[in-house]
Amino acid sequence: MVYSEKTSHAGNQQERLITIGWIIGYVDGEGCFSVNFIKQQDRKEAKRIRKGYKTGYQIAHEFAVTQGEKSLESLKIIQKFFGVGNIYINKRYDNHNEHIYRFVVRRRSDINTVIIPFFKRYQLKTAKQDSFKVFSKCLDLMNKGKHLTRNGAIQIASLCRNINHRKSRIDVIKILRNQTSDSKRVKQIALRR
Repeated sequence: MVYSEKTSHAGNQQERLITIGWIIGYVDGEGCFSVNFIKQQDRKEAKRIRKGYKTGYQIAHEFAVTQGEKSLESLKIIQKFFGVGNIYINKRYDNHNEHIYRFVVRRRSDINTVIIPFFKRYQLKTAKQDSFKVFSKCLDLMNKGKHLTRNGAIQIASLCRNINHRKSRIDVIKILRNQTSDSKRVKQIALRR
């Protein structure tokens, strides 16, 4: 872990605390903790069923910080500090003047051993703290293998519906519970949002 608590010099410790405060503020403004449900190929059509997809969904997780190209150096500082993750470019060809870059941590072991312990110790100051708590609970359930079961997937979808605003988790929960009359149609609607 790059942000080791061991420091030999008071100046180094002061600098480390300033860096930690800067990272907390940066993540409060530009960070995101997300849990996503990715529709998998229809199990009847699949040649083989992967263990994690018995529910029909892959549950993915990520911690990300996004910034424009002009501030790419700040993402490199964050990546170096944590010592995990990658930086990806999202090239834009619309009316924006610069490409967008994302520092992303997806590997569960990195999230469990670096990201979650850091944000438990150094808490966020905005509503993102609530998102982090939900994200942490979802990862805990996934570490226990709950995401591989229908009831566990429903529990995770219920928890994370307030941290992911792109898509409603209500439709996913209904599909997992088989509470829809036309399940295939609802799946298509839910995934187009």
